[in-house]
Amino acid sequence: MPFGYVSPAQAMRDKAEYARQGIARGRSCVTLQYEGGILMMAPNTSSALHKISEIYDRIGFAAVGRYPEFETLRKAGITYADVAGYQFDRRDVTARGIAIYYAQNLGTIFTESLKPFEVEIVVAEVGTRPEADQIYRITFDGSVNDEPGFVAFGGQADQVSAALKERYSPGMSLTEAFGAALAALTTTGNGERTELTATQLEVAILDRTRDHRAFRRIRAARLEELIADSRSADAKSTPAPEAPASESAPPPSGSAPSPSGSAPSAGSEPATGPDRGSTDRGGGVGGGDGTPPNPL
Repeated sequence: MPFGYVSPAQAMRDKAEYARQGIARGRSCVTLQYEGGILMMAPNTSSALHKISEIYDRIGFAAVGRYPEFETLRKAGITYADVAGYQFDRRDVTARGIAIYYAQNLGTIFTESLKPFEVEIVVAEVGTRPEADQIYRITFDGSVNDEPGFVAFGGQADQVSAALKERYSPGMSLTEAFGAALAALTTTGNGERTELTATQLEVAILDRTRDHRAFRRIRAARLEELIADSRSADAKSTPAPEAPASESAPPPSGSAPSPSGSAPSAGSEPATGPDRGSTDRGGGVGGGDGTPPNPL
């Protein structure tokens, strides 16, 4: 222990600064509503260490920061949800209740431990209609924020949130929401964009149309298709540079205008993720053996 006296206010500021610096070293994650549910996306090259997971029937979990710390919280949230659903009713398990549970634990750790958790968490619940969707952001000190529409957290969250705000609109399709999230995650501070491949992304949705388990991962061919569609849409929306005005003589008469092709219409969206009835929750009461699903 240090010999000098440190005021409680200064100790809290030091803890907060320490946690912010640790979280900022990672990559940002985004969660946003679309017409058919809620989309969660994070840059992640690992196929086994997930940042996005299922908590309960229609509730998803996303986190950034130190993996061992938010994995501990994820498993605790699964246990809390399973016990509450068993003792009362499955409909009594809500994203709000889990968010408050996480906030209480993180607040206690922040005030009583020498080292705070370097994590930020989002708990999202999809409703039967868009107005019933819930997205909560829980920070390292136990603060809870209700985030309507979309939220970016971790890493350069302010920069990603500003880019997402320019592209987000209520009622977007899955393809449009995916394109907005991908553009926000790949935008750099100088206005340029980096490239993210399917192997560098972790993507999941909470599907509003499913009756029971709404959580589904988007992998393999479907993920490649969404990336290609989003890049194609960006190319179409980018205006072509205007040709400089020419003072020379007009082109000779009789020249035929250049033909212009039309883009093929988008087809229907195929099913995503594993088969109905599979689970992604890992540990916890009734949560499976914790073995990650085999990638497609």
